[in-house]
Amino acid sequence: MAPGNNTRVTEFILMGVSDLLELQIPLFCVFLVIYGLTVTGNLGIITLTSVDSRLQTPMYFFLRHLAIINFSNSTVIAPKMLVNFLVSKKTTSYYECATQLGAFLVFIVAEVFMLAVMAYDCYVAICNPLLYMVVVSRRICLLLVSLTYLYSFSTAVVVSSCVFSVSYCASNVINHFYCDSVPLLALSCSDTYIPETIVFVSAGTNMFFSMTIVLVSYFNVVLSILRMSSSEGRKKAFSTCASHMTAVTVFYGTLLFMYLQPRSSHSLDTDKVASVFYTLVIPMLNPMIYSLRNKDVKAALRRFMGNLCCSLKAMQFL
Repeated sequence: MAPGNNTRVTEFILMGVSDLLELQIPLFCVFLVIYGLTVTGNLGIITLTSVDSRLQTPMYFFLRHLAIINFSNSTVIAPKMLVNFLVSKKTTSYYECATQLGAFLVFIVAEVFMLAVMAYDCYVAICNPLLYMVVVSRRICLLLVSLTYLYSFSTAVVVSSCVFSVSYCASNVINHFYCDSVPLLALSCSDTYIPETIVFVSAGTNMFFSMTIVLVSYFNVVLSILRMSSSEGRKKAFSTCASHMTAVTVFYGTLLFMYLQPRSSHSLDTDKVASVFYTLVIPMLNPMIYSLRNKDVKAALRRFMGNLCCSLKAMQFL
């Protein structure tokens, strides 16, 4: 090994979505619009579910936290990504990279389990409606959300510590648009068996348990809906969970596409495409899914805009 190869890496270079110069400005505009819609949509959901008295239910409590997670996850990734479209030197420091990886892991793991919690909430609402406010009480809601954040933070600390416990020497070019565990470990100049195993086991365990909760919950939901004698009851029950079913399908579909594709066709470029979806596109789509298909959210938005207009008119007469 040449002497230069023993030099410890102090910064990384992010290749980004594409290295073609002619695509940098068009991609910047596209992702700026996506991030703008993500911020607007998720902050809108957070605001409506916080101020509207009719949305103070467990379902909208969990939806608020999903919006917080989506907003935070995109904010961890998008600003640095957008800056890198405009600069020639796409660098990130060693500690900035470690921080971004840790923050990303916190919110992506939190999203996986928040969707599972929301599936359980839907199961209780459809299958045990008379016990709903007892089984999903405010105390239980706070406990489920707290455990989700605590577990995601613990997972992020363990995994990111393992990824940055290995040595990074000569090579510092990350084939990605943010600091992720797989492309980072590909650069290591030391043995990566243990951190790779921990990353794989952690991802596999999280996917298995969260998907099990989701599948079991919705299996029972579908059975309960099919047993209903009233077509109006079936329609109302389905509409209660339709938005969440759509969000879950899009999110887990993307993750399964990424992790279950054949090894021969798997590449970091494919990972980048999938990562664009679950870090930027899905957080943009979720507020649309939950607002466009939800009468309560649309009604709350109309009330909020009406109150805002009345407040502005009142201020004009002062």
